[in-house]
Parts: sequence; C-alpha cells; structure tokens
Amino acid sequence: MTFSTRVPPTLQPNAVSRAVAALRAAGTSLIDLTESNPTRAGILYPPDLLSSLSDARGLSYRPDPLGLMETRTAVATDFARRAITLRPEQIALTASTSEAYSLLFKVLCDPGDEVLVPQPSYPLFEHLTRLDGVSSVPYLLEYHGRWSIDLPSVQRALTPRTRALLVVNPNNPTGHFVSAADLDALAAVCGPRGIAVISDEVFADYELAPASEPRGVLAYRDDVLGFTLGGLSKSIGLPQVKLGWIGVSGSRSDVRGALERLELACDTYLSVSTPVQLAAPELMRRGADVRRQIQQRVRRNLASCVDAASSSPACTVLHAEGGWYAVLRVPTLMAEEELMLRLLQEDAVLAHAGYFFDFPRESYLVLSLLPREETFAAGLTCILDRFRDVHA
Repeated sequence: MTFSTRVPPTLQPNAVSRAVAALRAAGTSLIDLTESNPTRAGILYPPDLLSSLSDARGLSYRPDPLGLMETRTAVATDFARRAITLRPEQIALTASTSEAYSLLFKVLCDPGDEVLVPQPSYPLFEHLTRLDGVSSVPYLLEYHGRWSIDLPSVQRALTPRTRALLVVNPNNPTGHFVSAADLDALAAVCGPRGIAVISDEVFADYELAPASEPRGVLAYRDDVLGFTLGGLSKSIGLPQVKLGWIGVSGSRSDVRGALERLELACDTYLSVSTPVQLAAPELMRRGADVRRQIQQRVRRNLASCVDAASSSPACTVLHAEGGWYAVLRVPTLMAEEELMLRLLQEDAVLAHAGYFFDFPRESYLVLSLLPREETFAAGLTCILDRFRDVHA
C-alpha cells in the first residue's frame, strides 16, 4: 500500500523512546523532566471544576461555525485580562491550537506554499505544516544574554511562496517574548508582501521574568494580517478540555476576508463541542486558581534551577522570560543522545535534548518546570552531578 508523503515514511521510535519504554516495562520509576501535562504534575484542581460541562443547553445543537457568541465574548474578556482588546466578532473558536494552525494553513496556503517557523522551537510545526501540504522553512533565533529573532535569517528565508510567519510568544522552549522592536521589523517585512503573522500565545500567562524591553502585541497592529492563538490547555491547565481560539487582527478588509474564509473552513468541520463552549466562561473564571498554581510552580522551579546551576560553573541556565521550560547549557562530553541514554539508564532521569527542538549546536538540555518541586530538584541534581568536576 502506498501512503501519503505528508506522513513520515518511517514511524519507528528513536533510541531514547525505546529506552524509556523498556525501563517503564521493567517497572522503573523515572524522574520525568519532560512532563508537560499539568493534570499529572500534582496541581490541585477543584473536584467540581468540570461541572459546568453538564449545562442542559448542551442537549440542543445549534452550531455557529465561528463559535457561540457568548463563548467568543468570554474569550474576548480573557484577552482583555492580558490588556489585549479584541471584539468577539474577531474571534474564531477551535478544538485545539493545533487545529487552529491547520485551519489557518488551509485559509492562507496552497499546497507547496511555505510558512516560516522559528528555530529552535517546538518540533510539532514540521508535522502540522506537512500534514496540510505546506513546507516549513526555518528562521533563526539567536542568544546573546537573551533570545531575539535573527532578522537577516527571516529575509533569507523569504520566497515568492511564503504565505505566513509563525512566532511563539513566549517561545517554547527558549522562553523569550517577541519584543516590540522585533515585531515592528517583522510587520515591515510581512505586511507589504501580504504575508500573515501567526502568534502562538498559549504560554503568555506564564511570565518568568520582568520585561527587559517593551513586548510586541500583534493584536494591536493594522499594518499586517495577524492571528493570535490561545486555548484552555495552557491558560487554565486543562489539556483534556478541548477548546482553542484564534483572534484576528489587521486592516478591516484583511480581517473581514480572513474571517469569511475561516468561517467556511470551520463550518466544514464544526469540531468544537457545544458543552465545552457553554462551559468555557465558568471554566475561565474558576480556572484562574489553577493558573496561579502553575505560575507559582514554574517560577519556583526556575529559581531553584538557577540557584543549583550557580554551583556548577560548567552549566548555564539560559535567560527565560516566560513559559514552562528552562534551557540548560552543558559541556559537550558526548553526543546529546548518548547523554540522554546515560541519564535514563544510570539515574532514571528523563530530559529533552536540544536537538529535539533544533538547537543549532550541542549541548543543551530542556527541562520542564512543571513537575513537583521535589521531583524537579532531584532530577536536576542528577544532571548537575555529572558536570561537577568539569571546569567552564
């Protein structure tokens, strides 16, 4: 049978995945510093948090392609909580942020068109673009005490087939917010060329450090067509409650054209359930306590990471402004994959290697800040102990 080339030809697990599976099958308890699921991280959820899903109005089905207006109003209110002004009419609901990307690729791109994506960043982009017949083309992020966009690399990546540029704000895993200056430069490049900017802001609630310079807000601009993404998965720690959204900004004509096309695409799938839309306003209100717990957890773990690494001169925690991750630069004593395997087999510690996120060189470890504090500290100690006798 011949399958589509949109799916990779080989789907075999890599060496690290095989090692994890073998250890778990043998009953080994791992210190998992890749954990990204807040429902498995000891966060306390009100037992009745999901009670609003039982709203009796959910027994009736009257779909609206862009989503129920009361839910879009609640999302607009949530944007306002972050000092972003969008009208409910500028918002489309989706079942997830991944679906939001897919819908936008359908609206913006023809098969073979290109989308610029940051590097290093989350590896899901390669799969999302490929599944929609679109090519992902990297532009670079650079680190000089803080992360920023390498603007010349954006210029080099542009072709006549470029249809959109993606930013993750804050980026996963580097944790930097897009600065106002970088966003100005991107708008100057993209706006006149008719290239849309997509800003994934699922981690925007999780600030780790005060802004060192003004941050860019895509939704305020009318000089470029912009799409701002969010969802309940990160904003209130409910990945199992499938609701995401797209906020559309830009000139009136661009916003109108984008929303008309999004409405058709959303109407084709109608993937967002009525119960979750009805529950969303109450979930957003009550989920604020869950968000506060996650905020406190990731900040405390980052602080302990910086403190612990300070006693290991060969290791450096890169500056992060937001998100759920810390990037630890370590000496290159072996290939990153070999380091991962040794951590697993000798210390039962699981962490991400930098190559997973397309870091340009070795060696980096990416650590989730979501685990319980004692779990995080234990895993970090195992990692740092490997480099105690290495001089910077």
